[in-house]
Amino acid sequence: MAEVDYDTELRRYATVLRQAWSVRPTDRVLDIGCGAGTTTRDAARLAFDGSALGIDLVAPAPADLPNLTFVQGDAQTYPFPTAAFDLAISRFGTMFFADPVSAFANIARSLRPGGRLVMLVWQAYEHNAWSTSLHGALGTSPLQSAFSLGDPALTTLLLSSAGFVDVRFTDVAEPVYYGPSVTAALTWVRRFAAVRHLDEAALEGALDRLREMLAAHLGDDGVWFDARAWLVTARR
Repeated sequence: MAEVDYDTELRRYATVLRQAWSVRPTDRVLDIGCGAGTTTRDAARLAFDGSALGIDLVAPAPADLPNLTFVQGDAQTYPFPTAAFDLAISRFGTMFFADPVSAFANIARSLRPGGRLVMLVWQAYEHNAWSTSLHGALGTSPLQSAFSLGDPALTTLLLSSAGFVDVRFTDVAEPVYYGPSVTAALTWVRRFAAVRHLDEAALEGALDRLREMLAAHLGDDGVWFDARAWLVTARR
């Protein structure tokens, strides 16, 4: 049985994001909230005469390309060199800042004049069945910060306040993948914070509801959930 991970779940979004980067061979790329570093590695391969730096609160795997670097830290406060990057990218890694204006101002300072920001953020909760279905089955409320950049007007104001211009939003409607079967999808879902934080009694009561919810989204090619995101681009 194929094991699901974050990269597998978001594989259709990865394609959208790579196309939007337009990474040049000499670009210096900053990847915000890089997770295990897959997107950073993708950028490093495209910027083969440049560089890619990935930052995340959790330490990624060791760098395995000569132009690739990972650091463990908070992009909100990390002391990036001024005007050190041509492009800042993020795959759903920018929604959780405690002080988003300060965080995006810090990212803006790290970009050269004219440098670009390209990121994916989730649209509103009600447009994302992967969240509404899960929390409906659990009877819980979502982590609202996951959708904190879903309002284009508010996000434009935030980015403008941080020093960005020419802020644009592109609607991206691609499903997310939870596995080839209900069993695989349930194994993946049990790794989510909303499920991990349940006590033993609550989890036991929720498992049948989760299986039923996942089965309702099972098709010939696995378990998929509708999702909506914004591809956000801006310039320094």
